[in-house]
Amino acid sequence: METIFWGSLLLIAYVYAGYPALLLLWSRVAGEPARRRALSETSDWPSISVIIAARNEAARLPGRIENLLEQHYRGPLEIIVASDGSTDGTATVLSAFADRIRLIEVAPGGKATALNAGVAAASGEILVFADARQRFGPHAIAALASNFDDPRVGGATGELILNCERDWADSASSIGESVGLYWRYEKWLRRHESRVRSTLGTTGAIYALRHSLWRPLPPGALLDDVLAPMRAVLRGYRIVFEERAQAFDWVVPNAAAESARKIRTLAGNYQILVEEPALLVPFHNTVWVQYVSHKLGRLVVAWALLGLLISSIVLAPRRWPFTVALILQLGFYGLAAFGAWLECKGSPASAPTSGDTQVSQADAVAAEGVPQTTGGTRL
Repeated sequence: METIFWGSLLLIAYVYAGYPALLLLWSRVAGEPARRRALSETSDWPSISVIIAARNEAARLPGRIENLLEQHYRGPLEIIVASDGSTDGTATVLSAFADRIRLIEVAPGGKATALNAGVAAASGEILVFADARQRFGPHAIAALASNFDDPRVGGATGELILNCERDWADSASSIGESVGLYWRYEKWLRRHESRVRSTLGTTGAIYALRHSLWRPLPPGALLDDVLAPMRAVLRGYRIVFEERAQAFDWVVPNAAAESARKIRTLAGNYQILVEEPALLVPFHNTVWVQYVSHKLGRLVVAWALLGLLISSIVLAPRRWPFTVALILQLGFYGLAAFGAWLECKGSPASAPTSGDTQVSQADAVAAEGVPQTTGGTRL
């Protein structure tokens, strides 16, 4: 039982502290910055196809299209909206932009099917993927495209900035502060993974990929923004983090919505292992250490937390260090439960909103991702 305790503790410590420390050292000693062109250059920018997969987003799409048309980009730019069986008058709303965008209407089949249709209609050298809800900064597309001067770069992901990162107190979400802390931690990892070699996926709201590297997504794919980039990585390319390409969004309103998002993400990570088992092969996956430490580590940590708790309960009567460990864990989970109870009671302002609560929630739903994947459930 002591082996389970110490093994679980070391695994958790490595995933959340050891790996970031290793990544920081690695990026400083052997970082490989991508070659980027200056945004002020005026000629030879690659052609861009912006693709938005949308279902019943008629209310948001006009503002989104206007935002994209205002981009400061010096090369050819086309905008494609792939409507996934929309029934809210999307086509009518977009008719006002008929001379500036392309609308592709497909039967309801999910985001992956819509993206495949959008890419099939695209003519650009570089594909830029966007969602209907977020807004881009004025130089976002140019910043993404600037990385493709480097032939080693297969894709680039921008930075998604949540409103709670700027002022969590001004957020209507009951979990704004904790989500903001957790998201900053995730972006720190991506930034340093990019410097070492490649990020382990992208932000679905703002990422770019060479058209030549796209492979049609399987129906029901949950994480296009991880599967498509990691396929490029398996072909020897890098996916880089571009901080100058910014998109802006609002944090989810409550813990239930955040939990649903995390379940979908974790289910998608299980799904990707089924679709691309080569990611588990060290010499085939050039970012194997990072992938195992970050992506697989997050999936395994949930079980390590369970092992740590059970072993602590068994070992607590034997020696005081295990008693202390058990007390700390019970306090940790108690605070998380108390915060959830306060939110259910309608007192979000009083709920504990630490980064630890977000970590606890992420790991608690990891096991739930298994049935979502194996059962084929789409969230």
